[in-house]
Amino acid sequence: MNAMQNPLTLVGRIMLAVLFLPAGLSKIGGFAGTAGYIASKGLPLPEVGAAIAIAVEVLGGLALILGFGTRWAALILAIFTVVAGVIFHNFWASPADQQMVQQIMFMKNIAVAGGLLLLAAWGPGSISVDAKRGNA
Repeated sequence: MNAMQNPLTLVGRIMLAVLFLPAGLSKIGGFAGTAGYIASKGLPLPEVGAAIAIAVEVLGGLALILGFGTRWAALILAIFTVVAGVIFHNFWASPADQQMVQQIMFMKNIAVAGGLLLLAAWGPGSISVDAKRGNA
């Protein structure tokens, strides 16, 4: 299994990034809608929040793909994902007809954050910019 560790870590990083990078890029094109959705949750400065979400998702997604600053990127994305889950998928406060979907989305966020925390703890593997720079 050791021979598979680094290739699997690379694939895992890419699979995690697939969740964040397209989401961040779509928020650029739909910036007003993203800011409106953030405002609908009662958060202050929704445009700033949208810009932060874009930066975290795009830069974090790219960092995971490249394996550059991987531990920090994974930690930031994990925190972002848990916070987003609590704010945007708060199934405990959703109408009854939305609770199941929101609970699934919340649990998905928790599971993704768990994977990101493992990546932060164990590092990007040898197939990464971090490893090439001696920072893995």
